[in-house]
Amino acid sequence: MSIFSTLYIGMSGMRTHESAIGVIGNNIANVNTIGYKGSRAVFADLLSANVLGSAGASQAGQGAALATVQRIVTQGAFLGTNIATDLAISGDGYFIADDANGGRFYTRNGQLQMDNEGYLTTVDNMRLQGYAANADGTFATGISALHVGDATAPPSPTGSIALVVNLDRDDALTTFDVTDPAAAASSSHTGQVTVYDSLGAAHVLDVYYSQTSPGEWTWNAVAPQGDLDGTTDTTPTVVASGTLSFDAEGKLTAETQAQSNVTFSGANPQDLLFDFGEETANGGDGSGSSSYAAASSNSFVDQDGFGVGNLQFVEIGTDGVITGTFSNGQDRPLGQMALARFGSSYALNAVGGNKFTETLTSGEPAIGTAGNGGRGDILSGALEQSNVDLTNEFTELILAQRGFQASSRIITTADEMLVEVVNLKR
Repeated sequence: MSIFSTLYIGMSGMRTHESAIGVIGNNIANVNTIGYKGSRAVFADLLSANVLGSAGASQAGQGAALATVQRIVTQGAFLGTNIATDLAISGDGYFIADDANGGRFYTRNGQLQMDNEGYLTTVDNMRLQGYAANADGTFATGISALHVGDATAPPSPTGSIALVVNLDRDDALTTFDVTDPAAAASSSHTGQVTVYDSLGAAHVLDVYYSQTSPGEWTWNAVAPQGDLDGTTDTTPTVVASGTLSFDAEGKLTAETQAQSNVTFSGANPQDLLFDFGEETANGGDGSGSSSYAAASSNSFVDQDGFGVGNLQFVEIGTDGVITGTFSNGQDRPLGQMALARFGSSYALNAVGGNKFTETLTSGEPAIGTAGNGGRGDILSGALEQSNVDLTNEFTELILAQRGFQASSRIITTADEMLVEVVNLKR
């Protein structure tokens, strides 16, 4: 081995430690990059040269080189944000996002947002991929861009109406007259219930109660004629009617309904079935509506229909299911996020922007839902911080600096030796 070889050995050490400092510097620079995975420089010695000495053949090293930069894919700490569209993956897996050109990328950065078309996107406007929700609450089998931002909940027409009333037993006897339903001779008590048609339009029904004989009442649900024919006609029209019977203790003994089918303007026909309580004639206990010697009153009104709902906010479960809450009080699934898992996450190709693409070494992605097939859970309202340990990085920085410094001393020492050789001839 010559002095010139020693110079190159020192130079290889400087270059190797220079590369290591670059890797460490990149880690430190990305200490606050969400989902960032740190790297480390892996050194390797260069091929040794055979040296023939007095004791026989041996080998002498030729310096060091950077063998590879290894990605560290350990879990980063979680940072709570309380923002529903901030997501972190607890365990293995990557979010899947497609750009406008159809390119596919993978990321651990869960800082998501809604674009102006209602798609869930990354901060650099790539659309997140997942399983679209079907109308029956199931999910599609293939993945596509998740469209959730402008979702609406379809209406459901009213079918059942529950009312609990007390009808004063001492009220005067009346005979219902649809032409003047509110008159004292027509009814002694009234209530209201809002119902919905198949288009989601709301209609207010006035329910009039008339005592025809002690303990015997009729009820009539009335709507304006215009609700039925689409005009401005306010003429009262009966859309449902029936009777109520009470015993000497004021308990409900029987209820009937003689009319129930109604067709609101532009909507499908629908049956409005009224329920006033547990009548004893059908095995009930007489609870619900009553006829006591107390002022008539309405104590409970409920119906099973609702109008069109606009999306108010979303919630994302650990399985990646996106559930929307709507203005009509309904909750329904909007989609389910997909995660990709690789056989060798270390070998993914980093393309900047905290994104990766697959390689031959990483293997093809195993795409599925969170919590299955080795994929981790999704945490909503949290972000995964980088897994860079500053204490470790600064320690490694000192070691790399000293290695670089020591390698430079090899060169200066070899140089001094060369000066002595040159000075042999004066």
